[in-house]
This record gives sequence, C-alpha cells and structure tokens, in this order.
Amino acid sequence: MTDPLPLAEVILHNRTNKDCIQRNEIFCPDWLLHNGDRYVSPTVEHLELVAVSVLAGFVIAFSLAVIAHRRRWLATPVLGVTGALYTIPSIAALFLLIPITGFGNMTAIIALTAYTLQIIFRNVLAGLNNVPGESKDAARGMGLTDNQMLWKVEIPLALPEIFAGLRIATVSTVALAALAVLAGGGGLGTEILIANKITFKTGIVTAGTILILMAFFLDAILFLLQRRLTPWRRVSIG
Repeated sequence: MTDPLPLAEVILHNRTNKDCIQRNEIFCPDWLLHNGDRYVSPTVEHLELVAVSVLAGFVIAFSLAVIAHRRRWLATPVLGVTGALYTIPSIAALFLLIPITGFGNMTAIIALTAYTLQIIFRNVLAGLNNVPGESKDAARGMGLTDNQMLWKVEIPLALPEIFAGLRIATVSTVALAALAVLAGGGGLGTEILIANKITFKTGIVTAGTILILMAFFLDAILFLLQRRLTPWRRVSIG
C-alpha cells in the first residue's frame, strides 16, 4: 500500500491558498472549497459502516430480546455477554479481531456491531417488559395468540424504547466508526489520520464536522421515523 501523505501534501500546496496552509489556521474555507471532493468517498464509506453495523446489531439484539422476553431466564446471561463486549476498548477490539478476520472493513463491522448489542438489547427488552398488562389482557380477550399479541400489541407499544436504543446506538457508532481506519475499514477516520500526521488543523476540523452533522442527520431520520410509526403519541402529547 502506498503512503497517502505525499498525495495529501501535493493537494494542500497546489490546490489552495498557501498562506492559509502555512499559518495552519483552524479552518481554511478556500482549502475546503477546492478540496471538499476528497471527503465524498470517505463519507460514503463511513455511512456504509454505520448502516451495516447498526442494522446487523439491531437484527441480532432484537431477536435476542424477543426470545429473552419469552424466556426470562435468558435476559441475565445475554446482558452479561453483551455488557462484557461493550466494555472492551474499541482499539483493543479491532486489534484482537485483525488476526482472526483480517485487515478490512469486515473487522470494523464486526467490532461496531458488537458495541450496539448491549444498547439495543436492553432498550428492546425494557420496551417489551413495560407494555401495560391491561393492553395484553385486552389482546388475549380478543383471541390473539402470543405471536399475534407480540407483533400487533407489544412491539408497537414498545417502539418508543426501541427507537431510543436505536438512536443511541446509531450516534455512538458514527463516532466509533472513525476508528475503523485502524483496521483498514476506511471512512472519515482516514482523513483524520492523514490530517493528524501532517498536523493540518482544517482537515481534522472538516472531518470532525462531517461526523457531527452525520450523527445529527441520522438521529433526525430515526426521530421522524419514530413519530411516523407512533402517531398515537403525537395525539396524546397534543
């Protein structure tokens, strides 16, 4: 793999205002105007990492939570395992996985997915357990089976807690995915690493700002989706 630093230096010195670069200002608008396109691919890669990791984590954690809701004794061991995974330092997790899964985005996705499990599992299980007993009694009185009650009553009423966990997991994954570069996973962490090596403040600030905006954007999408799927809460609040 070729060293990206010479290319970065050529871009810095030939495509923008040299005075801004030499002063190493915190933010150089002219540099961003001429070099903004270099962030497109890393941003897309970062979104892919977040989307795949959160989706995989949600499928796994949601399935485990539904099973644990039916088999209460499973809740404690699942919480213990997912909690143990969550406490492993992110950099250590990546380096532990590299010898097993190799150097690439798969290693990053596995690590990021593992960090979402505790958050999503706990919230889904809490949402299902907090469904009012009278609602379940009414469902049984209408002749609903356990599976029908789960999908038509319990899960819809648990959606606020489910989305709360999903939103927290998504925002935290946006931040953690910046470390994917250490495992060859790409993303915006690549630009941060390059800018840090050549001590270029604007590059670091730009990548960091994109990460913050991405977190707000994804959280807003999930919030709007939650409102769309829980219209009764809008009515009650109003």
